[in-house]
Amino acid sequence: MNTVSDFLGRVLRGLVRLALVLAAGVFVLSFLLAAVVVVLGMSLWSLITGRKPAPVVMFTRMREQSRRYAQGVWPGAAASGDVLDVEATEVQDGGARPDRPLQRLP
Repeated sequence: MNTVSDFLGRVLRGLVRLALVLAAGVFVLSFLLAAVVVVLGMSLWSLITGRKPAPVVMFTRMREQSRRYAQGVWPGAAASGDVLDVEATEVQDGGARPDRPLQRLP
């Protein structure tokens, strides 16, 4: 009796495992199909309107910014030969000190 129940248990576990693998496969394939439909829809919409899709524009801007920053041109930074004249100001006692932690505002 014990061998029969072990055999049935293994068969049921195998069937449940197979069902879960099939469900995961269906989920992945439906997700990929939905992604393809969205990409095709955006492509058709961009062809109809004559504009680039928003993600393409955003990634193009990001790529341009990264190229610009890679060349060393940071906004607000002084050029290598410029001298900045800064007026010094005294800080009052209300600032953070090492012996006193910062207080958070409510």
